[in-house]
Amino acid sequence: MGFRMLLGREAMVGRLIVDPEKKFELGQPSTESLKEYYYKEPSKKGLKIGLLASNPELYSNRRIIEAGEMRGHEMHFLNLKYCYMKLSASNPEIHYRGGLVLSDFDAIIPRIRPSMTYYGCALTRQFEALKVFALNNAAAITQSRDKLFSLQLLLNNGVDIPTTGFANSPLDTDDLIKMVGGSPLIVKLLEGTQGKGVVLAETKKAAESVINAFKSLNANILVQEFIKEANGKDLRLFVVDGKVVAAMQREAAPGEFRANIHLGGTASVVKVTSEEKKIAIRAAKAMNLKVAGVDIIRSSKGPLLLEVNSSPGLEGIEGATQKDIAGEMIKAIEKNFK
Repeated sequence: MGFRMLLGREAMVGRLIVDPEKKFELGQPSTESLKEYYYKEPSKKGLKIGLLASNPELYSNRRIIEAGEMRGHEMHFLNLKYCYMKLSASNPEIHYRGGLVLSDFDAIIPRIRPSMTYYGCALTRQFEALKVFALNNAAAITQSRDKLFSLQLLLNNGVDIPTTGFANSPLDTDDLIKMVGGSPLIVKLLEGTQGKGVVLAETKKAAESVINAFKSLNANILVQEFIKEANGKDLRLFVVDGKVVAAMQREAAPGEFRANIHLGGTASVVKVTSEEKKIAIRAAKAMNLKVAGVDIIRSSKGPLLLEVNSSPGLEGIEGATQKDIAGEMIKAIEKNFK
């Protein structure tokens, strides 16, 4: 049948003949059947999501990639160090090592380590300029990394914190210690993270020595009252899109006052109060963060907010609660595109 051929009438005997004069031999089609034949819903297409971070092997990053792929999205790990940008009024771009232009992304999830805050936020702003949705935007991440500014912002939004002092001159050390109720007290580096740069000064003499040592290095520090009744425990509430999706209690290792998991602290499931949930939600909203790890300490005065983290780790809290928090982060992106 590789050639055209003409069939005579006899060859068509017994075969199905289409009569052009006849119509609706199978009946008048209904509106529903026409829709079924011709107006089928297009198949749902997943989003193209980039994870902007530094270490692809980190548990949190692996879980987010896995959760996105499980929900049918195209996930890409974007190493911060391999990204560079072109600033242009007419054609702004982001390139990846080797000259690849990063385009057509629907959303990015910035998980920026403290040492890369400046560059990571610059990249996030560039993605935002390209109309890419950022789960946490650059402005929110930047202000969350400034501990002093974030505490002032939280206080302005009615969130209570431990009494805190801040000074520039070593000549004011004595009054600074009195301001927070005397020793023991906590001295915190403004740039510290994961419990690093946090010192417990048990006596006034020790407090003076630590504060003056930091000041001699031109380091910016906070001095904060020590909540003894917390007994080395604090709460981590994980907020996603205005809801507390999980909570755990962190307990410091023996001989340690910091409850951070990275410093040997242990995590366990805890029932948080409605007041603690409200504080966490209000704090995330005040910082304009879609995803936040909110640290709260229980004191004799009630719950007090310690810190708000814009790139909270998932390993400790997912392990303790058995909840799919990475999946909740992906759902928050999907909700934005509905």
